[in-house]
Amino acid sequence: MELDDTDREILRILQEDARTPFSEVARRIDMSSATVHDRVSRMEEAGVLRGYRAEVDPKALGYGVSAFVGLRVQQGHEEEALETLREVDGVREVHLTTGEYDVMMRVYAESTDDLRDLMFGQIATMDGFDRSQTMVILGTDYEEPGVPI
Repeated sequence: MELDDTDREILRILQEDARTPFSEVARRIDMSSATVHDRVSRMEEAGVLRGYRAEVDPKALGYGVSAFVGLRVQQGHEEEALETLREVDGVREVHLTTGEYDVMMRVYAESTDDLRDLMFGQIATMDGFDRSQTMVILGTDYEEPGVPI
């Protein structure tokens, strides 16, 4: 799907706040609500807009620790290794990567004890993984949700 400047502006507004009513989007870009609705529907159908989510603060739910984890996957075990990671509580992102690690994950835990249990009690015991490296996130200086539009 080819996006024009108007589509991109609609995406910017919705990415900033997905709860923005179409009437407000229309007012901001000087267009009718019906046209905005049609454009958004087209972008949803084309897969440009994949969903709408609430941003939740992990600390408010008791997750005081987050970490990036790099994993090496044994050759020939990629599919089952990735499948098992989807089932692990606390694993929120799984990315296939190049470089030293085949997989980079972001995990959340309530405490460092829980992170240790996650890493040594669950992930390290799974078939298909050779090695991991855990990098605890001490703080986040900058995080911009979404993608550049």
